[in-house]
Amino acid sequence: MDRIRIVGGAELNGRIPISGAKNAALPLMIASLLTPETLTLDNVPRLADVTLLKRILGNHGVEVTVAGKRATQDEFEGDTVKLTAGEIVDTTAPYDLVSRMRASFWVIGPLLARMGEAKVSLPGGCAIGTRPVDFFLTGLKTLGASIDIEGGYALARAPSGGLTGGRVTFPKVSVGATHVILMAASLARGETVIENAAREPEIRDLADCLVKMGARIEGAGASTIHVQGVPALHGAEHSVLPDRIETGTYAMAVAMTGGDILLEGARRGLLDAAFDVLAEAGATVTETNEGVRVARNGAGISPVTVTTAPYPGFPTDLQAQLMALASRGAGRSSITETIFENRFMHVAELARFGARISLDGDTATIEGVDRLNGAPVMATDLRASVSLVIAGLAAEGETIVNRVYHLDRGFERLEAKLSRCGATIERLTG
Repeated sequence: MDRIRIVGGAELNGRIPISGAKNAALPLMIASLLTPETLTLDNVPRLADVTLLKRILGNHGVEVTVAGKRATQDEFEGDTVKLTAGEIVDTTAPYDLVSRMRASFWVIGPLLARMGEAKVSLPGGCAIGTRPVDFFLTGLKTLGASIDIEGGYALARAPSGGLTGGRVTFPKVSVGATHVILMAASLARGETVIENAAREPEIRDLADCLVKMGARIEGAGASTIHVQGVPALHGAEHSVLPDRIETGTYAMAVAMTGGDILLEGARRGLLDAAFDVLAEAGATVTETNEGVRVARNGAGISPVTVTTAPYPGFPTDLQAQLMALASRGAGRSSITETIFENRFMHVAELARFGARISLDGDTATIEGVDRLNGAPVMATDLRASVSLVIAGLAAEGETIVNRVYHLDRGFERLEAKLSRCGATIERLTG
C-alpha cells in the first residue's frame, strides 16, 4: 500500500495550479444521465473518485471517453471527458459500487426523471458520519415519486406521466439533496421551488451546466431555487470550476510553512470565509489576474476562533487543515464543527506530531506549540489525510503518511505540486 514520505521544515515558494473541483465534477458527470446527447466536460480532475464514477455511469450504459492530451497542454491541466447516455441499459446502482462512493447515490434523481424508475443501493454510513439520504427521498416524493426501501435499496418510481413539480423545503441545508432535486426537477412537469437550498458554488456550477443543456433554472446560489421543467435536455459543453477546497488546502500549507505561493486559476470569491480566517491568522492573501497569491514571511501564526457552516461560511472540508495550521499558532485557537459528526478523528494523529488539542463535544481547543516533530501517521478520511501532510510539511524531521488512497480520492498529483515549490515529499509504493 502506498505511503507518502515528507521531510519538513522548508518554505513553499512558487506556483501551484488548481485542478477542477471534484465536488463539481461528480454531479456534472451524473447529469449526463438526463440526456441521450453528449455532455462534454472540460477541466475534469484525474482522481480516484472520478475514475470510479466513470465505471458506475458505464454500468448504466453511459459511454465515457477521455480526449487525448495536446502537445502544448500543461501537465496539470484537467481532462476533457465526453459522456453519452444514448441508451440507459440498467436503472440499478448496485451496493458494491455505491458503497465505495456516497455521491454515486445521486444517480437516483436523473434516472428517475428520465426513465421513470431507479433502484439504488442505500450508501450506509461513512467515517465522518451517517449523512442520511432522507432529504433526497422526501424531496423526490414531493415531485410525485413513490419510494420503497427493500433489501437495502431505494426503489423509486415516477407516476405514468412522469415527475411533477412541487415545493421542496429541506429542514436542513444539504448539498447532495439539492443536487439531486435540481437534476430531477429539470425534467419534471411544471415548476419546482427548492427552499433552504444549498448555496455552494458547486450548486451554481451544476445549474449553469443544466441551463446550457436546456434547463430553465433561476436562483441557483441563493437559498430558494426555481426550476421550470422541460420535456427533454440536450448535449452541451461545460468547464468544471476550480477546486476551492484544494485552493484552501494549499493556502493553509503555505500559511503554516511560510513562503509565497501563487494558486493558479483559483478564485477568491469561491472561498472568502476561509481566506478571511487565513488573513486573521497572519497570512497575506492577494487576488491577481492569474489566481490568488498567499504568503507568510516572518510573521507568526495568530490564533483563530472558527465555526464551520454551510456556504458561504467556513467549509467543513477545510476544518482539519485549519486545525493543523492552528497547532503552531501563538496562543489558543478554537474550532467548532457543526456539519458532520465524527469529524475530529484526525486529532489523535495530529497529537503524534506534538500538537496539543482537547475536545469538548463538537469543539476542539488547540494550544499552539513552538514546534512539531515528524511522525508516522494514519489517514482516516480525505480531508483528515491532507491535514497530516500539512503538519508534516511544517514539522521537524521525517513524516510517513499511511493510507494515502484517501488523498487520491480528492487531490490530484499532490506530491508533484508541492515538490516543485520546495517541499521534500515523495510517494513510496508497495
